[in-house]
Amino acid sequence: MRIKELGHVVLYVSDLERSADFYRDVLGFTQITRDAKQGLAVFSSGRTHHELLLIEIGMEPEPRRLRTGLYHIGFKIGDKPEDIQNAYRELKEKGVTIMGASDHTVTHSVYILDPDGNELELYADVSDAWKKNPAAITAPIKELKLKG
Repeated sequence: MRIKELGHVVLYVSDLERSADFYRDVLGFTQITRDAKQGLAVFSSGRTHHELLLIEIGMEPEPRRLRTGLYHIGFKIGDKPEDIQNAYRELKEKGVTIMGASDHTVTHSVYILDPDGNELELYADVSDAWKKNPAAITAPIKELKLKG
């Protein structure tokens, strides 16, 4: 068996409306359905049946701390540095919590929190060096300075 691609992500959220609006309006996911009675919202880019499913659990998240489990989810948003710069400005304008930004040599990333404190990495592929040298993905991480 081999994993071929990331199929979907499911997140428990405390407030379905708030989280679904965030993923649709701030990050631009296409909402397929939202059912407040069932407490779920489904999103897809059209690549597959769904890439993101939100399930409302109706409680406030724990205070943020290091623990085993999910660290972050990465979403590709482009192929050039300008894509990250533009996203950064848009996120700041929308009041999104920005945790930081990194130059990973092959990608440029900005890290944000969704309304429940889940960390998301929005990234642009800025080099295909990893195709010739897979070790490029473990290059030292550098600070990415963004203007906003």
